[in-house]
Amino acid sequence: DAVNQRQIKALEAVINKEDWSKVVIAYEPVWAIGTGVSCPPDKAQETHKAIRDYLRSSQGDEVADGVRIVYGGSVTPDNCNALAGCPDIDGFLVGGASLKPTFLDVI
Repeated sequence: DAVNQRQIKALEAVINKEDWSKVVIAYEPVWAIGTGVSCPPDKAQETHKAIRDYLRSSQGDEVADGVRIVYGGSVTPDNCNALAGCPDIDGFLVGGASLKPTFLDVI
């Protein structure tokens, strides 16, 4: 949480309140980058909720509820429904998996 908060604080320092509606935050666990391994949905939800809770405390309900927070760690047809069912995961940032024929099953 401290790393995510530090990164969001850097954004808070340079963004106007009215521009938050244009922001999309993408989260991927560092250990998942480039591995093809996905974070379990409950852990991804926990982190997305922590990000949203931080935004709520620092920017208020309107910003916290309006900012899209997407998951970017190895989204596949096998895990996309479970991840999409998490209340604080607003979508996906799909990398290399978008080049595979099974990507159509994700969208």
